[in-house]
Amino acid sequence: MIALPPEDRSLSPHTGWTRAHWAAVADGLLAALEPYWSDDHAEVRLPGRASVSGCDGLEGFARTFLLAAFRVAGGGPPELLTPYRLGLAAGPKVWQPITDRTQPMVEAASIAIGLWLTREHLWDTLDPAVRAGVTDWLSGALRHEPVDNNWWLFPVMVGGFLGDEPAVRRGLDRIEGWYLGGGWYSDGANRSFDHYNGWAMHLYPVLLHHLAATRPTVPVPGLPAEVYGERLGEYLRGYALMFDHSGGMLYHGRSVTYRFASAAPLFAGELAGASPLSPGQTRGLASSVLRHFLDRGALSAEGLLTLGWYGPHEPSLQGYSGSASPYWASKAFLGLLLPPGHPVWTATEELGPTGVAALPEPGFVVHNTGAVARVINHGSQHHVGDPLYDRYAYSTRTGPATEVPDNHFGVVAADGTVPPRGLIVPRGAGQSGELAWAASVSAAGAVSAGKAGAVSVGEGGVSATGEAGVSAAGEGGVESLSVVRGAVEVRVHRVPVGSAVRQTGWAIPAPATTNLPIPATTDLPVPAATDLPGAARISLRAANGLVSHLVGLHGYTAASVAEDPAGTAFGAPALVPQLDGTATDGWAVAAAILGDDPAGLPTVTTNPADPAQDTVTTTTARTDPHRETVTLVWPDGLTETFAVTGPTPRRAT
Repeated sequence: MIALPPEDRSLSPHTGWTRAHWAAVADGLLAALEPYWSDDHAEVRLPGRASVSGCDGLEGFARTFLLAAFRVAGGGPPELLTPYRLGLAAGPKVWQPITDRTQPMVEAASIAIGLWLTREHLWDTLDPAVRAGVTDWLSGALRHEPVDNNWWLFPVMVGGFLGDEPAVRRGLDRIEGWYLGGGWYSDGANRSFDHYNGWAMHLYPVLLHHLAATRPTVPVPGLPAEVYGERLGEYLRGYALMFDHSGGMLYHGRSVTYRFASAAPLFAGELAGASPLSPGQTRGLASSVLRHFLDRGALSAEGLLTLGWYGPHEPSLQGYSGSASPYWASKAFLGLLLPPGHPVWTATEELGPTGVAALPEPGFVVHNTGAVARVINHGSQHHVGDPLYDRYAYSTRTGPATEVPDNHFGVVAADGTVPPRGLIVPRGAGQSGELAWAASVSAAGAVSAGKAGAVSVGEGGVSATGEAGVSAAGEGGVESLSVVRGAVEVRVHRVPVGSAVRQTGWAIPAPATTNLPIPATTDLPVPAATDLPGAARISLRAANGLVSHLVGLHGYTAASVAEDPAGTAFGAPALVPQLDGTATDGWAVAAAILGDDPAGLPTVTTNPADPAQDTVTTTTARTDPHRETVTLVWPDGLTETFAVTGPTPRRAT
C-alpha cells in the first residue's frame, strides 16, 4: 500500500523506522489523494460520511496541504505543492466563507501554516491576484468569533501569517486564562482535559514562535517562546507516560480519530528545545504510534485514513467528523521540520518511559507498565454522560463501552439501573511513596460541568446545585478515591449507608473461544482471612492475552459478566466485569487490574478517624460516615490510611 524503505534495526531497534519511513508515509498518504481532487483542485473530496459543517472538500484540501507543507519544508520535493497551487487560485471562490464559529475557521489555520512553512516555494511565487483572493478569504478568521476553546488559536495562526498582531494577541491572551499549571490547559472555561492539550493548546504557540523566528511576518506579542516551551516540557513529563511500548495511544476524549496527531507534541518539545525526553525516546514514541495505527488497519484499501480507530468505528466520531477529518493526523509530521542531522533522527531509538505520575491539575493519575498505559480520571469532563470523558479510567488497550458502562461506579436505582457519573469535582491528586492517588466527588443529576453552581459534602451526604436547580443531596452522590500501586488500582467509594452499589471494570473484546457467561473465578492472590463483609471477584482473559481483573475488597457480594454487543474500538462484543453489593457501612472498595497479573492485592479496613488512637483498629462498623477512613494493607505489609480526599497525615513516632 505504502512503499517503505527497509527497516533499520540498528538505529531503531524497537520499530525499525527512521526519518526516511516518515517521509515515505507522508508521500504515500499524499499520493493516495490523486483520484479525489476536484477539477479545479480547490477540494479533496474523499469517500465517506459528510460532517455537519458541509465543508468536507475544504477539510480535505487544508489538512492534506498541512501534510505536504511539513514534507516540503522538511526537504521534500516542492512538486508536492503543485495541486495546492492550483487550488489556491480557485479556492476563495469555492470555499465557504469564514463566519462566526464555523468550520472554515479551523481549516484557515492549516492553510495559513502551510503557506507560512512553504513561503518561498509557494506564496511568494503566486500571482498577486491569487494572493489577494487568499488573503481576503483568510482574513475572515480575524473578523469573526471562534468557538470559546482551542479555536482561539486558529485566528492566532492566520494572524501570524498575515501580520495581524492584534489577532495574535487576542487569541494568546484568551487561552492564558485557561492555563492551570503543571503544563495543563483546560480546553475552554471548563474542565475538559484531553488530547487537545497537546495537539492544539501547546502545539500552536510553539509552532507560532518557531515560524516567527524562521520566517518572520509579525512580532509575537505576549509571553516569550521560552515560557511556552517550559510549559510543554512540563506537560510532556506526564504525557509521555500515556503511550504503551507498542505505540498504543490513550483512548480518551473527543477526536480520537486524529490518531497519530498525538505524536505532534512530542516533536514540538524537540522543536522548542524543551523536551524532558531523550531524542531517542521522542523518536521511539512517535514512530511507535505512527506504526501502531498503520499496522492495525487505519488505512483503507485505497490508502486513505478511515473514520474511526483501527478501522471504521462510528462511536469514535463526533458530528463534526467528516471524510477528511482524520487528516488532522498530518500534525504528526511536524517532526520533519527537524533536519536529518537532528539527534531525534540520529540517536538510537529508545522505548518511552514507564512508571506513575499524579497530575493534580487535570485530576489524573497516569501509570505505564510498558504493556499498557492507564489514566485514572478524577477531574476531566466534557459534558455529563459522555463515555469518552466520564469513566473513572481509560487505557491504551481498551475503549469505553456504551450500553454497559465500563470503569463506572454508582448507586443502583430501584429499576436496577445505575445513573451516569454526574458532575465531577476534583479533590486533588498526589503521590505518597509508592502510591499515587486522585480523588473526586460526583453529583448525580448535575447536567453540565460548565453549569454547576456548587458541590459540597456535609452531614446530609453529597449535594450539588446547578443553574437549573438540580439537587443530588443523598440521591446518588458519590465520593471517590483511586489509589494506584504498580498494576493495581484500588477504587474506594463512599455513599449513603445501605446503598446498593455496582462497580464495573475494564471492558475487553469477547474471547473467541469462550462462551458467556464466564465463571466468576480468579487466580489472583487475596487475603487468606478477613473479617470484612462481602467478597466477590472476576477475571476475564481476551483472545489477545489481555486480562481484566475486578476484585471486591469490601462491600461487594456478587460478580458477573455483562456483554455489550456494540463493543469498543478494540473489538465487539465487549465483556465488562461487574460487581454488585450493599454498602452496609457506606463504603465500597474494589481493585481493578488491566494487563499483567499483579504481585498482590491489598486487604482493606475501615476505622473511625480518632486522633487519640495510636494504632488502626479494624472494624466493619461505621459510627460516623464523615469521620472514618480506609486503610489499605498490601500483602508485603505496606500500609496506608486514606480519607476520601486522600492520604491521612501520618502520626509522628
